[in-house]
Amino acid sequence: MTAPGNPSPYPLGLRLAVRRVVVVGGGAVATRRVPALLDAGADVLLVAPELTPALRAHVDAGRLHWEPRRFVPADLDGAWLVQVAVDDRAAAAAVSAAATERRIFCVRADDRTAATAWTPAVTRHGPVTVAVLGGGDPHRAKATRDAIRTLLDARQGSPQPLSPPPGAPVDARPGRVALVGAGPGDPELITVKGWRLLTEADVVVADRLVPGLLLDELRSDVELVDASKIPYGPSRTQEEINRILVDRALAGAFVVRLKGGDPYVFGRGGEELLACAAAGVPVTVVPGVTSSIAAPAVAGVPVTHRGVAHEFTVVSGHLAPDHPDSLVSWPALAALRGTLVILMGLKNLSAITATLIAYGRDPATPAAVVQEGTTSGQRSLRSTLHAVAADVTAAGMRPPAIVVVGDAVTALDPPSG
Repeated sequence: MTAPGNPSPYPLGLRLAVRRVVVVGGGAVATRRVPALLDAGADVLLVAPELTPALRAHVDAGRLHWEPRRFVPADLDGAWLVQVAVDDRAAAAAVSAAATERRIFCVRADDRTAATAWTPAVTRHGPVTVAVLGGGDPHRAKATRDAIRTLLDARQGSPQPLSPPPGAPVDARPGRVALVGAGPGDPELITVKGWRLLTEADVVVADRLVPGLLLDELRSDVELVDASKIPYGPSRTQEEINRILVDRALAGAFVVRLKGGDPYVFGRGGEELLACAAAGVPVTVVPGVTSSIAAPAVAGVPVTHRGVAHEFTVVSGHLAPDHPDSLVSWPALAALRGTLVILMGLKNLSAITATLIAYGRDPATPAAVVQEGTTSGQRSLRSTLHAVAADVTAAGMRPPAIVVVGDAVTALDPPSG
């Protein structure tokens, strides 16, 4: 029986597809909550004067609507749910009051007792979503969630995460850093070890391309540092990221540097390891599934195939072939017979394809582009080396995207005729 005056919450699974959800605030809490709302198909309206780079990326991709100002009650017109993700208690109370007046459930990050709805601790296994409410105690909810996830992993034959008992210290060592590859975009493609370290982290320093649903599963007391680097837009300098890793670790925290794909595939993981090593901070490196292989694979393109391609080369295209700082030997790449995988190459794709053709690669060589591979926003197109740059522009494709050049692009196509 529940004590009088302290009723239990009524659990529900909200079907939010195409329904308006208002998120007030553009900081770390909103960064963690928005991906799950987008995954649920919600029509998200974000109201905040400023946004983190990760949230700005969602806006730029057209995944949500942004009003760059402070909240006004009319923002709740037509809403089914509101999530308040601000630290200002007076501002949060004003949003909550407007929601109550309109009979809209309101989640408050600043005061769970004043909220009319709580966000549970969540774990996802394919179509199964487990949501745990801990009676108002987020630590209890997270510990229970982790125990359930461990059981589900064991039943499915996965290695069992090593979760400590609730309240027990995870590690008696002083501060340390883990460079964790989060994989190409699907949150289920992080390694078991990478996920386990996330559950143990005190601080998570995350890039823009990490799966947002992983951030939604962090403990509520975890410090989330948004280290997003949006191409040709706002960014933290690498030196500042290095400083954050070192400073937090020297203060005794366990810091997870969460990076899209693999930490060392154009991820500057080596620079971060060197900075930590210079400061005497121990580092664990957890490899991740790299998008250079995963994105083509999910789009039906193997990077190698018997009798077609015995080699594949991964290259960064963030610098044009004629850029004085480019370290790529484009004549050598043009002479290869195998598969060429180009990351960060959309901006310079026209120059890259023209250079490869000029150095002898057949203009009719098959080419493919995969945008946001392994995610719900995945798009792909097939073309040729000669036409792919124009086709990408016509299709309105945008980063992040992988470009694949070579006969392997058509290796799995059904026989014609």
